[in-house]
Amino acid sequence: MVLYNALQQNLNLNLYCYYIILILPVSFVSSNLNFQRATIKVDGDYAYGYAKAEVGAHRLVRISPFDSNKRRHTSFASVAVIPILGDDFSHVQINESDLRIERYRSGGPGGQHANTTDSAVRITHIPTGVTASSQNERSQHQNKASAMAVLQSRLDQLEIVRQAQINAEHTQSLTDINFGSQIRSYVLHPYRMVKDHRTEYEVSDPDSVLQGDVDGFILSFLSSSLDKDIEDD
Repeated sequence: MVLYNALQQNLNLNLYCYYIILILPVSFVSSNLNFQRATIKVDGDYAYGYAKAEVGAHRLVRISPFDSNKRRHTSFASVAVIPILGDDFSHVQINESDLRIERYRSGGPGGQHANTTDSAVRITHIPTGVTASSQNERSQHQNKASAMAVLQSRLDQLEIVRQAQINAEHTQSLTDINFGSQIRSYVLHPYRMVKDHRTEYEVSDPDSVLQGDVDGFILSFLSSSLDKDIEDD
């Protein structure tokens, strides 16, 4: 979901419709010729992965067509991107290679068979450190299935919390729209340039960018984010 708050007309939805396979309008609020707020649903390959590069405040500098004195005006627009967890995203995918499976002797119920064989199972999801165990079933196979079900539930809950944090961060970004807070500037006067202040990537053709040619900015941001993640590790 993209929440778009535009304070003027030129920084418009064309910027984000260039590569979208399907765009479904949800709601629009307008005043005179300007979008004040628009909520749209976007379906497309890797839509969230690409669109998250646009989250934040965008600044436009131009000679306003609504100013009879032809003075330079600065406008801001904010963009938030929120992923939708639908029915096709009900479970976190668990790769077998990410699991450490340990077998040990059960000390719980299950009868003599459970107590004298290594039927209990503990499973650790290595990337997250989340664990789940089961020793109440009579067979190792049953305990493994039970532990996997618990692990799946815990990882799903962890993902729900993570997505809630992302949504909260994106919503917070909408409140910070002022000088110095922008992630990108679009300057149409007195010179022509678009510059991303996070990556220092810039181009001298703002018209093409405003019509949707944002590949360079998105790829630069994703590359920069990847480099930062590697450094943090």
